[in-house]
Amino acid sequence: MKTSELTDLVLRLTNAKEVLEISEIQSLWSGYGSIMRLRLLGAEVPSVIVKLVNPPNSADHPRGWNTGLSHQRKLKSYQVESSWYGQRAMTDSWGDARIPQCYGVHQDGDQVLLVLEDLDAAGFSERHSFVNDLQWKSCVRWLAQFHAAGMGANSKSFWENGTYWHLETRPDELERLDDLELKNAAQAIDQKLKSSKFQTLVHGDAKLANFCFQPKGDKVAAVDFQYIGGGCGMKDLAYFVGSCFRDEEAEVREEEALDVYFKFFAEALTGGSGISTKEVEEEWRPLYRVAWADFHRFMKGWSPGHWKLSDYSERVTRSVIKDLNG
Repeated sequence: MKTSELTDLVLRLTNAKEVLEISEIQSLWSGYGSIMRLRLLGAEVPSVIVKLVNPPNSADHPRGWNTGLSHQRKLKSYQVESSWYGQRAMTDSWGDARIPQCYGVHQDGDQVLLVLEDLDAAGFSERHSFVNDLQWKSCVRWLAQFHAAGMGANSKSFWENGTYWHLETRPDELERLDDLELKNAAQAIDQKLKSSKFQTLVHGDAKLANFCFQPKGDKVAAVDFQYIGGGCGMKDLAYFVGSCFRDEEAEVREEEALDVYFKFFAEALTGGSGISTKEVEEEWRPLYRVAWADFHRFMKGWSPGHWKLSDYSERVTRSVIKDLNG
């Protein structure tokens, strides 16, 4: 898309008089486009974020996964994100979970353009690589609120099974996995999560880097909904904890993270839902470790030697496999 076409579209969607400045924030994974901030004149907001997906002829995956399946998965992920934001246009929350407003979606073949609220301008200007107690608990509250709002929601417009590491979308990584015990248990682990009575919408990539904080750290918003879909909420929680804490601390935080999550989940789930928070907790709490093992399976096939493949992850995974084997 030419710069003139991009600015014309943004002016039309925001009723701005002029685009004063365009600055790139970051490029998308494997060179599939870019995320930009556009400063505006005469609009109700001072700026917007534009996510422009412009797939390359040949992808440059940082770990060498340049396959046709990988390319199709990425393309679908952007279609899914477009569906999500298209359905949430001009809303800034999903239940009580803060998300960016969407001013408009434009698609032309594989090219996708999202015009989104600038969360920095909305007060969510902080990003963190490390978190204190208040900050990580704010993210867990967001997850609980998001999952409470999504209980029983139809995932037809998204991924049937959310998360970017879902087994059915990662046959190449499974094939490369040299841990035969884990490889043989992969289907059972996946099925255990799928067969949960209680299903919600999961964010699918709920790492720390995808949360935007208010300065005090007590409120957050989340971005990047490429892998939203159906699933057990523990997939998001385990993945988030793993993105914040390493090995020993992740182990120490396990019960606390679960306690905090289910406290916020009970507060967020409306009484009219007809769902028992006690029953959800009884079913989901044991699935936290199953979800952890599921991600561990992906990581061992995708990037052997990665720092996330910790002793704790290994012990959790062996325990899950043992339980599944009876």
